[in-house]
Order: sequence, then structure tokens, then C-alpha cells
Amino acid sequence: MTAPLAVDHRPGPGPLVVFLHAGVADRRSWADALPAGASTLTYDRRGFGRSPLPGQEFTHLGDLRDLLATHGPAVLVGSSMGGGLALDAALELPELVRGLVLLAPAVSGAPEPQEADPRTLELDAAAESAAAAGDVERTVELEAQLWLDGPRSAPGRVGGAARELFRDMDRIAVRNQAFAHGHCRVEAWSRLGELRVPVTIATGDLDCGYLLTRTTELLERVPGARRADLPGTAHLPYLERPDLVRNLVEEFLQHLA
Repeated sequence: MTAPLAVDHRPGPGPLVVFLHAGVADRRSWADALPAGASTLTYDRRGFGRSPLPGQEFTHLGDLRDLLATHGPAVLVGSSMGGGLALDAALELPELVRGLVLLAPAVSGAPEPQEADPRTLELDAAAESAAAAGDVERTVELEAQLWLDGPRSAPGRVGGAARELFRDMDRIAVRNQAFAHGHCRVEAWSRLGELRVPVTIATGDLDCGYLLTRTTELLERVPGARRADLPGTAHLPYLERPDLVRNLVEEFLQHLA
């Protein structure tokens, strides 16, 4: 029997909002960005946080489907890898998804970026090499520079509790090689025109350049998609400016009502 997921569910009025974390994080990353008074659910995908990898095949989409079947249709707020999962769910489980807030989302089936800045390529390659060598701490530090600080910022730009939380979350993911498990290739890129729910897309202006380009492409391909700005932040804005993300979600819910 598959172990249960680590889930935090806070009941409240209005539609349920499910938060889907990035591939270098877990459910703790959302703690300060949850909209006040709303019904929210955060959880650790298998291999992240306190949800162990099972000894059998699974998909993150299957786990999300089970959660939504239990708790009801929801607005999905997805960051990076979690954004890719949100898109897959909206296409495959349309009756269970009421809207999408996407933060620099991955997109299954998307073409490889044609251009990436040298610093992004350098950090990504170094992190892959460190991971292949089994150097967890080196991998985590390089990924903090890439995803938390942003490749165009000075290393250590984001410090304090946010950096310590990132390191703790990413350390678990790296040790479990969590990013390699649970994928369900929906090929969302070629199906974005099928989306029929409200969609807001936001990317921090200090994030990787190719992700800023990808946001522009998504806004052109997703019917009725709205853009939101997250100034002064990189790939994980809810760790830097949780108020910006919280306000973004609250505004989305107001328009949905």
C-alpha cells in the first residue's frame, strides 16, 4: 500500500485553492503566501518534504487527481514543476480544475529553449555535475544561486530564513532524486488552446531569461491568459515576497467569484 501524502488542509469559504510546489521545494514554501481566510491545501509530492517515494510506480498527476476527487474541484496555484503539473491537470481533469495561477511554469512537451544566458548554463551544468558526483551540499548551493537568487543576481542575494528553508527543502529533493520520478507526459504545449479556465501567469523579473520568454509565449498560446508582475524576485517569489504572491492569488479569487 502506498504511503499517504503529507497534506495540510485549511478549510474556509470560497473555492479550494491547491498549491503545487516547485521541484526544489516542498509544501513549506507556501506558508507565508496563503490567502487569508481562504480554503487552502498544500502537500508534498512524493520524494519531496515528508512524502516518501513509494516502492511502486506512481504519477504526480494521479496523486493530484485523488486529492481533488476527495476535496473537490480547486483553483491550482503552481510554481515551476508544480505549474507544469497544474497545466497537465487542467487538460486531463478539466472537471476538477476551476482556474490556474502559474508562476514560471514548466510545460510538458515544450521545446527546449533556443537561448539561455551563459550564467544560467554555467550554474545548471555545475549543479548537474555536483549531483552526479553525489555532492548534495554543493548541488543545493548552486541551485540556490540559480533558482533563489536568480542567475543575473549576486550569489547570496536572498539570505536569512528564506535561504535556510530553501536549503532544507532542496536537500531532501536532491537526496531522493525526486525530480526524476512521477512524471506523466501530457504534452501540454500542443494543447494549450484547449484550456477553458481563467489563467494568470507571472514570472519574477530576476528569473532565468528563457523563462521570461516562455511566459510571453504562454500568454500568446493560452486563451484569455492574464499577465501579472512580480518585480524584484527570481524563480521562487513566495520565498522572497510572499505578500506579492498572496495578493496575486487573492485578486484571482476575487475575479473568479
